[in-house]
Formats: sequence, structure tokens, C-alpha cells
Amino acid sequence: MRADVKLPAVVSLAAILLAGCCSPSRTVDQMTIGLWASRQQLWDEAIYRWRRALEADPRSAAAHNNLAVAYETKGLWEEARKAYEAALALAPQNSLIQSNFSRFKQNLEGRESRGAEPAKKKNP
Repeated sequence: MRADVKLPAVVSLAAILLAGCCSPSRTVDQMTIGLWASRQQLWDEAIYRWRRALEADPRSAAAHNNLAVAYETKGLWEEARKAYEAALALAPQNSLIQSNFSRFKQNLEGRESRGAEPAKKKNP
């Protein structure tokens, strides 16, 4: 990433983080920061934020789904599978989670049969 693009992203993240220090950590705040981080391709930060969201609300199917997408993007297949399964257990009728998990399984099966990396998932 070019330095002139990365600096504003880092400054924006710092502002978001400092704002969070002044108020209680809430699931929505962590989810929002995680989404922002994922759009910047800052997957480790996104994972950290979605884990914090789950600490605040372990029953958030959206946080489990987003975490699964991040794990999948990083090639952490078993972690992704567990997170998708947790999301589906909480929201079995959610078509987005169903679609993401189905695509994940197809990509994983294809990777295993070809011995190659599966296609990467789009941002949450």
C-alpha cells in the first residue's frame, strides 16, 4: 500500500481507538472498527476487534461470521470453520452466513482436492 494512503488510514484508526477509550467498549463499536479494519485489509486488527465484540456479546452471529471471513482470508481454515459453525448455530436461517459457509466449504474442498489455496472471500 502506498505511504500516502496508509498514513490517513492509521490516523483514522488512532482516532477511532482514542474515542473508544473515553466510553465503555460496546459490541457495536468493536464491530464498526473491525469492519473499517477489514476494508483497509488490516485483518489482524479486524480479528482483534471481532474477538472483543464476542467477549461483550458471545451470541453475536454477525461477529462470528465476520471473524470467520477474516480467518478464511488469512488462511486459518479450522478457525474459520469453527467461527462459521458458531454463527450458524446462533442464526441458522441467516442466508448470508449460510452462503458464506457454503462458499467456504466449496473452496476448502477444492483446495484439498487440488492441493492449492482456495479463492479468497470478499470483505464482510
